[in-house]
Amino acid sequence: MGDHRLFEVHDARALLPEVRRRVDALVEARADLTELSMDLRNSRTSALGGLAEAKALQARLDEMLEWFPDQGIELKGFAPLLIDFPAELDGVSVRLCWLEGEPTLDWYHRTDLGIAGRRRLPD
Repeated sequence: MGDHRLFEVHDARALLPEVRRRVDALVEARADLTELSMDLRNSRTSALGGLAEAKALQARLDEMLEWFPDQGIELKGFAPLLIDFPAELDGVSVRLCWLEGEPTLDWYHRTDLGIAGRRRLPD
C-alpha cells in the first residue's frame, strides 16, 4: 500500500477498531517504557526490569508503530498518539484525523493546515 493510499471515510472508520486495539497495546508499552526509563535513570533499578527489558520494550514499540505506515496511515504524534488517514473531500486533499482516546473518527483537516485546522466531518 505504501504512502499513496487514499481512504474513504467509511474505510477509515472500518479500520478504527483495529487501530484502537493496536493503540491500546501501544499505550501500555509506551507507559511501561517511560516508567522503566525514568526508574533506571533515577535509581538504576525498576520493578519492570533493567536495560535489557528497556531495549526489548523499545524494539516492541518500534515494531508496533510500523503497522500504521504499512496500512497507509500517517503517525503524527506519539504522546498522545495522533494518526491521519490520507483522504479527499470534495476534491480537496485532507487528512481524517484521530487522536488517542477518541471513541470515533469524526474529524478532518486540510492536508496543508495540520491539526490546528481540524473540523468535524460532515454527516
